[in-house]
Amino acid sequence: MKIPLMLSLAAASAVALSSCSDRVKTNDPTPQGGGRSAFKNPYPAGTYENFTAEPSYPKTYNIFKDQEVLSQTNENNARIILDTTKQRAMLMNGDQVAMDYPISTGRSSHPTPKGNFAILEKTIDKLSNTYGKIYDAEGKVVNSDADIRTDVVPEGGKFEGSPMKYWMRLTYDGIGHHIGKVPRYPASHGCIRGYYTAMPVVFSKVKVGTPVTVR
Repeated sequence: MKIPLMLSLAAASAVALSSCSDRVKTNDPTPQGGGRSAFKNPYPAGTYENFTAEPSYPKTYNIFKDQEVLSQTNENNARIILDTTKQRAMLMNGDQVAMDYPISTGRSSHPTPKGNFAILEKTIDKLSNTYGKIYDAEGKVVNSDADIRTDVVPEGGKFEGSPMKYWMRLTYDGIGHHIGKVPRYPASHGCIRGYYTAMPVVFSKVKVGTPVTVR
């Protein structure tokens, strides 16, 4: 009589374990494979909404271009929006985005001024009068982030202003939009650096007097 009882208890335990195992699988919310479901962009491919909905936006180095709108954008209808929060810039044609590209604005010690501006000057090849590198008499860089107003050039040395190609001046005290390093966070001395492949296009679409909004 004891053997059947032991078998009965063993069978009951097996059923209970089986039942417990089934409940774990049924209630486990993790998708098979252990990862989250892939992001599915709800907007049509190629649209601006699709571009900005991507998880990588706004940190991506990718550039959005609406070729049709861009082809119709010129110095008479263009305007620029520079977004200090997203670190992105938009070349606009009316309310349509012709191009969206990465920028880097002023760091906390040299914040980029916000407001409405207009392009005051356009120069393809421009060197900074204030920031750059200081070399010693032997031609070695002794200060790679120099401010000529406060940093001393050693005897026999020289100051070389930082290149700011495709310069578009916004203020008379030295703030402008130009090609520069764009590390995806505010890093400049106040200017708005633009990505090197975008700036020649932007430069070609604007004129002195083109409205620029920094927000």
